[in-house]
Order: sequence, then structure tokens, then C-alpha cells
Amino acid sequence: MSLVRYELRSPAAVLTLLRADKRNALSRALIADLGTAIQRAADDPAVRCVILTGDGPAFCAGMDLEELRGTLTADADVIWGDAQRLAELYDRIYSLPKPTIAAVNGAAVAGGAGLVTVCDLAVAVPSAKFGYPEVRRGLVAAMVLPHLLRHVGERAARHLLLTGDVIDAAEAMRVGLINKVVDANALMDAALELARSCAEGGPRALAVTKELLNKFSTQALSVEEGAKASAAPRLGDECREGLAAFFEKRKVPWAG
Repeated sequence: MSLVRYELRSPAAVLTLLRADKRNALSRALIADLGTAIQRAADDPAVRCVILTGDGPAFCAGMDLEELRGTLTADADVIWGDAQRLAELYDRIYSLPKPTIAAVNGAAVAGGAGLVTVCDLAVAVPSAKFGYPEVRRGLVAAMVLPHLLRHVGERAARHLLLTGDVIDAAEAMRVGLINKVVDANALMDAALELARSCAEGGPRALAVTKELLNKFSTQALSVEEGAKASAAPRLGDECREGLAAFFEKRKVPWAG
């Protein structure tokens, strides 16, 4: 059974992450299923836009913790493979020729916040939270860094990435991470309204516009370089100590 529900709600394909019991954490299986759903939407001429949302109270809580725990003693090939698959998923969403809209129904942190940044547009409920807490675990948010910079600028990006602080939906809209905050019962209507607005544009015109946006946007790292920069810290002692502290619910050794 797929971990992503694919629903055609003209003019959009609504892709819903179906791991509510795990706060829609990005397991290897979910990453694979989401990639398959994105490709299906790309190939479907009836789909003009893609809406990404989560089942349950969270949008996406980031990487699957159980799988992450299993990599504490893994070799480089396993860690590199995980990072590469997520980097390729982000790039597939970002470079999709059709507009993408994140309908953020709850917390979107770490890899989940990354999903928001690679979508073209984003709407969120007032209770949504956004954050990049990777540095607090000895990790680096390398893959999402260029996407975040494009949305919020360097000052806000430095705050989010260096402190690991979590911000609310109102602050996320103020800094430019999302486009709009709407009531929870109006979230999907707002996302579909954006999809209908985008669908007023010609399919080819939208695809070319997205292609040009991608070309004019500054991205110093390739997909492979971003994946390597994300994977490399997980091979070091600092990250292993940080993740072990997180799983054991104790203070990280560098916190004093």
C-alpha cells in the first residue's frame, strides 16, 4: 500500500502523506512513494498543478527517527544513499514543470520544512510550525539551504539555520517562507484556489516560466554536492553524539 494518497481534484493532483502515526516522517518508503506520485502527476495531462499536504496533525516532522537511529553505526554507503534519495526528491519537486503548492496542515520541521521550501507556493494553518533544527543534532541542512535562501533572504535564513529556532505561521509569512495563513477548515480550498489561478496560465508558458526561474535562481551546489554536504556530518563523532543525545533525551555535549 502506498504511503502517499493520489487524488485528482481538478485542476490539481493532491498528494497526501499517509504516516500520521509517525507525524508523516520521511522514511525511505515514503520518499520512494512520493517520488512515484510526483512522476505520475508530471505525466498526467489532466494535472495542471500539484498540492502537497499531510494526513493528521502534522505536515511532516522530517526524517524518520527509527531509520535515522539505525544509521548511527552505518557505513558511508548507507548514509550517502539516504541523502542522495532525499536530494533527488527535493530536486524532482523543485524542477517539476507544473506549479507545486504546499498546503501545510501542521508542523513542518527539518526535512518537512525542506518540502515546503521546494514547492513554488505555500499556504498554512495558524498552528503550523516551521524550523530547521539540524545543527542542534550535529547535522547540516545543506540540501534545503539554497531553497530557503531564495524565499527568506540571508538574514532570516541565518537565523533559522544557525539557531535551529522554530517559528510560527505568522512569522513564516512575514519572512516570506509561505504565502498565506488560512483557517484550518479553509486550507485545501485556499490551495485549490491557488491551483486554479495557476491553471489560467498556458501549460507551456508555466513550464518555461518555471525553467527560467530555476535558471535565474542562484544555486551554488548541485544535487550531488548538496547530498554529500548533508551526509558528511553523519559520519563524524559530533553528529553521532548529537543524535545519541537526542534519542536518549539528554543534553548534547556541546550545550554546556
